Amino acid sequence: MVANAETPPGRTPAFQHLIDCRALKDDAARLACFDRAAASLDDAVAKKEVVIVDKQQVREAKRGLFGLSLPSFHLFGRGDEQDAEEVAQIEGKIVSATPDVDGWRIKLDDGSVWTQTDGKPTFKNPKPGVSVVVRRGALGSYILRVDNAPGVKVRRVL
Repeated sequence: MVANAETPPGRTPAFQHLIDCRALKDDAARLACFDRAAASLDDAVAKKEVVIVDKQQVREAKRGLFGLSLPSFHLFGRGDEQDAEEVAQIEGKIVSATPDVDGWRIKLDDGSVWTQTDGKPTFKNPKPGVSVVVRRGALGSYILRVDNAPGVKVRRVL
């Protein structure tokens, strides 16, 4: 295996070993290195020590987590410009809506559940199948719009 100074942030040692093999000049040694590193990486994936995802899977996961308060652990990148693709809003259809303390509790077709927090009576009895948009508001808030009605402040509960 090729010696490296240190594994860069965002790379596992198994992946870094694969990358390090490119530095070998001898074809046979490079091929042997790639074979060992590929087997090691495949083993790490099989043991669930390493998870490989593509950009579309990251987008879908970010959309599914939209509105949830999560700790900052850079699961989907390190927050640099290349990873700046942030979900600004989600669109969906109402599955159910029930009266809640400050207005409505609305379940969307993606499984997310939002509860109104501002107590504003802006729309009447949201029906299943009606389109909604939830977008980021100011200071970490979220705004939910049912059809073309004015938006209400909400927070995600599930």
